[in-house]
Amino acid sequence: QVQLVESGGGLVQAGGSLRLSCAASGRTFSYYAMGWFRQAPGKEREFVATISASGSYTRYADSVKGRFTISRDVAKFTVLLQMNSLKPEDTAVYYCARGRVAVSGRNVGEYAYWGQGTQVTVSS
Repeated sequence: QVQLVESGGGLVQAGGSLRLSCAASGRTFSYYAMGWFRQAPGKEREFVATISASGSYTRYADSVKGRFTISRDVAKFTVLLQMNSLKPEDTAVYYCARGRVAVSGRNVGEYAYWGQGTQVTVSS
């Protein structure tokens, strides 16, 4: 069974930075794409970023492009999301997810396993 555990969320002022971490269990971590999604109150879960199994392909939502960076550490079974220049509209619960194949896109259905989420709050 795959388990994903997010950490690193918190309260930060606008313009600040946070780094989210997602620790994955299971020896097959390096075979699958990983992604980050977020969900604000009253809104649907939305795509933030994804990284391929090899780490060579990344894709971002337009709203975070240039501010967020996704990366993965295969040796540590970890995927990171560095978030800079945070805005109040980035406030949400952030979820880590494991894809069904080596390269995944922006759709929720392309991901098979999900973490419990970590809260990010950006104050103005």
